[in-house]
Amino acid sequence: MLKSPRKFTLPFTKWVSDLDWRFLVLIIPAVFILMFISLHSTTLNTFSSLYPVQQFLLSLPFQKAKAVGINENNNHASKDELVRSRMAVCLVGGARRFELTGPSILEMIIKEYPNSDLFLHSPIDKDTFKFSLLRFAPKVAAVRIFHPQPLPENESYVRVLTAQNSPNGIQGLLQYFNLVEGCLTMIKSYQQKNHFTYDWIVRTRVDGYWNAPLGSENFVPGKYLVPPGSSYGGLNDRLGIGDLKTSTVAMSRLSLIPQLDSAGFTNLNSESAFKAQLTTQHVSYLTNRLPFCIVSDRKYDFPPGQFGVPVGALSSPGPLSGAKCRPCVPVCQGTCVENVMVSVEKEWSWTDWENGSLELCDAHESWENGWEKTFDRVAGKKLAEARKRIHSMKLMNCINDFIKLKNQTAHWNAPPVEDICTLGLAY
Repeated sequence: MLKSPRKFTLPFTKWVSDLDWRFLVLIIPAVFILMFISLHSTTLNTFSSLYPVQQFLLSLPFQKAKAVGINENNNHASKDELVRSRMAVCLVGGARRFELTGPSILEMIIKEYPNSDLFLHSPIDKDTFKFSLLRFAPKVAAVRIFHPQPLPENESYVRVLTAQNSPNGIQGLLQYFNLVEGCLTMIKSYQQKNHFTYDWIVRTRVDGYWNAPLGSENFVPGKYLVPPGSSYGGLNDRLGIGDLKTSTVAMSRLSLIPQLDSAGFTNLNSESAFKAQLTTQHVSYLTNRLPFCIVSDRKYDFPPGQFGVPVGALSSPGPLSGAKCRPCVPVCQGTCVENVMVSVEKEWSWTDWENGSLELCDAHESWENGWEKTFDRVAGKKLAEARKRIHSMKLMNCINDFIKLKNQTAHWNAPPVEDICTLGLAY
């Protein structure tokens, strides 16, 4: 008996049978048309009405595949995913030099991810009026500005924490931990009230100056990301990025101290306590260089010794990953930086300095005269205008800006705006 003709196929026919016939019916005529146009380029104008066919071919799936697979071997979130996701940005700390740092946070984090919700947790002081700049934020979920009160220093806190190298002792650590965990409480409350959960939380200090956008490569599911350097025997805790699960552990700075006590930890500073939190709770972490530094008014010896603190110039190309910085004319660059940094203890206040990324200030005195011009030149026109706005701000301007900020904030918990502005501007 003869075999059925259906089972006898030429190689080309077999190959075609594996394809989607409907796709071929659509593609083959268009391909022949394009080949005809290419072979007869001298008469291309005659066929100008067929140009849309070329555009159509370029839009087909096999052309787009190159772009789709860009991040397929990476385990971090893509920028498109992040823009669509729910993200909370938590700002903690006193306003200090917020006229310098705040606009950079708005530009490089908040506006980079316009779907993000902003949370602010800060104690009130004479600089709080500078938060009026936040009225330019796209979305403000919650603001809590409070009168600070001493926190109890129970036996567990005293055993686990150390007052050494903390400007305000154990109380200073507790106040900082309370700011961070308090912001987590605000986020949880907002989630519960609005019946959703955040995909990501970015926690940073308000005194961080950013010279480049926060990149999508820093969002890694299941891991908590922190900057390298400035680790002081633990992990750099000046910024953290994670999903909701890892961020909940990382931001529970106060409530996890009893567990650290039970595990036998003692004499921890902020950074080593932070690392112990993550390790005891089995949270994986990773480090990545980030384009920000902490603007500081504190004075530090220059050149720094083994356990000294190098202070980077704001003009440093970076990324500085949260190192201390100020606007200055650098006194140490290139080979000078190498000679200084090779002697700085890498597990303490060290920051990455290679490839000209770091320039150093002599920070043993107060900020130099004319620092404003230095800042304006480095930061650019937009951020310079924000600095000048705060510098020349009048009481009524402050009140009006705070009223606008309050009106656009979903949850507001703060003293009267008149009190906030008067505290900083009535002089």
